Amino acid sequence: MSIERIQQHFQDSVAVKLEAVQTLAVPIAAAIDAMFGSLANNGKVLACGNGGSAADAQHFAAELIGRFERERPSLGAIALTTDTSILTAVGNDYHFDEIFARQVRGLGQPGDVLLAITTSGNSPNVLAAIREAHEREMIVVALTGKGGGKINEELYDTDIHICVPSDRTARIQEVHLLTLHCLCDGIDAMLLGDE
Repeated sequence: MSIERIQQHFQDSVAVKLEAVQTLAVPIAAAIDAMFGSLANNGKVLACGNGGSAADAQHFAAELIGRFERERPSLGAIALTTDTSILTAVGNDYHFDEIFARQVRGLGQPGDVLLAITTSGNSPNVLAAIREAHEREMIVVALTGKGGGKINEELYDTDIHICVPSDRTARIQEVHLLTLHCLCDGIDAMLLGDE
């Protein structure tokens, strides 16, 4: 394995993050405000995505239910990617495109937040979840890349779009993880004060 190739991955990751900080800080701050507002009013965050984005949804929910870096009360979050009985039943009885939307329909309440994660912005089941979240009067925070894809057509003015300025899936996922950590830190700071 070429040392230069490995070094290039690090350099590319840093370059995308430095570019992203200029455009993403404002929508990330807005997402923190929206999520904190929901959580402070007994709401919750429902998170969904596929593949690596499913892992990110679970990671985020775990940080809210457990803790991020400081001790605090458990916060309401559900990863819609984890219940295999629901996922397989809905996928089998309805369609795979409905696996998240059916859960949003059953669990989402007005004032809750849907964290919709898709690197391309084109995942049909995430798009269906967004439409259902709107029906439930929820705010959507969308994490995308590659220009945002079809999500651009689904989001309302009241939603928040955090679109990573990259077309490479690995770089987008790396910025998504950093964004999730920013969200957790921001929520904690609003709840517990700056440390």
